[in-house]
Amino acid sequence: MALLASLGKYRNTGLLIIRLGLGIMMMMHGYPKLLGGPEKWEAVGSSMKHLGITFVPAVWGLLAAATETFGGFLVLIGLAFRPVCLLLTFTMVVAATMHLQTSANYMVASQAIEVGVVFLGLAFIGPGKYSIDKK
Repeated sequence: MALLASLGKYRNTGLLIIRLGLGIMMMMHGYPKLLGGPEKWEAVGSSMKHLGITFVPAVWGLLAAATETFGGFLVLIGLAFRPVCLLLTFTMVVAATMHLQTSANYMVASQAIEVGVVFLGLAFIGPGKYSIDKK
């Protein structure tokens, strides 16, 4: 539609909006897990059993919580953007796998799948001009 074609010149602004929104939401999603302590980390990390990994679930849970919290912050500011997006994609794959194996309803896993796809796409696109990693 020609009416909205001029928005294409604001690609970097769009990437900034996506980064801010996803970064804030990932921090809000991960921070309570991070503060939850070993019991919460073990509960979160037990999701790895759906990938056949059953050892040290508390460590996997801590890594997931830290990835969501600090990775969300790094997405927000655009630092180490591509590696962080790949880590967050993996975290969402684990979450989606857990939801798909524990529920017959794929809608339960849809949010993790959608966010994982967005992070994977962002890993290819990059953070944009308004970031610490700007090129």
